[in-house]
Amino acid sequence: MTRSEHETETLIRDSLDRLAARAPDGHAVRDALERAGRKQRPSTRLALVAAAVVVVVVGAFAGMQLLTRPDLTPAASRPVLGYGPEWLPDGFTEQYREGGPGITPQVRQWTAGLSKVTLLAYSTADPAWSQTALKIASIKDQVLVHGRVAMLTGSRGTAELTWLADDRHVLVVQILGLPDARAIAQRVADSVTAEPVGVRGELRFGSLPPGLAERSAVVKGSGPGDAGTELTAADPARPSIAVVRVVAGRDAPGVPGAAPVTVRGGEGFFAAPATGRDAMVFLRLPSGRWLTVSGTRPEAELIAVANGVQLDPAPDYRWLGRATS
Repeated sequence: MTRSEHETETLIRDSLDRLAARAPDGHAVRDALERAGRKQRPSTRLALVAAAVVVVVVGAFAGMQLLTRPDLTPAASRPVLGYGPEWLPDGFTEQYREGGPGITPQVRQWTAGLSKVTLLAYSTADPAWSQTALKIASIKDQVLVHGRVAMLTGSRGTAELTWLADDRHVLVVQILGLPDARAIAQRVADSVTAEPVGVRGELRFGSLPPGLAERSAVVKGSGPGDAGTELTAADPARPSIAVVRVVAGRDAPGVPGAAPVTVRGGEGFFAAPATGRDAMVFLRLPSGRWLTVSGTRPEAELIAVANGVQLDPAPDYRWLGRATS
């Protein structure tokens, strides 16, 4: 349902009125700032100017380094995720990253036991998220994140905080399994910055059969020792639904009754679809790890996907099991 321009303006005005009612007195803030300014000595001001120059120079140098890092240049099966938190509860380590081309959602997740902190980034070009600003403005339970109106929902051990980082990105912080989850969601969201990180696993899609396009790339694991890479492909007409999944990991699929087939010039196996399981092709790679291709496509197409997959000899699994990258 679409809203009229008058209704939209009313929602936004009411939202701002509610936030303004919670704001501190402006005269008190101004008087405090003036008192602080009068106490500042010339030498202190000079030192601050010098420090600012240093920050600008260091920031520019760091920016040049960032732009020249190859892992932060998006490529096939190597997405770049644009945001990350600078604060997390104690004990949480990053164990999951996912991204993809176009408007594919970006996901980062930190885990401690059964508890999870998840940061998601969506594009406002995605119809499902294009009206987020109006949705936020229409609810009463609002907070501020980086000066922008946000909505905070949840209770007990779960919470979800949603806001627009800019006109093109919707960010969502999800908290699961933590006491005072709403307060933690607010603190995590307040610490989120536009600090990109890469996703570089051990696989890349090569040529795909007609009717398939790359959808997403995932790197996951509790640490480098049990790391894995997962790629998905979809029908371009329905890009949100994965129809083929490619996985590389240390463990064999363990499917009984698989028939021998030739894959990547060597011996592999094909398992027909069964209850609760798609058809799959799998083989052991020269490294000793296992490659599995599964999906709703015919056997010949699954083999073609497996034959086209490119192996990356230098995946980046270093960040797995760490609090930050």
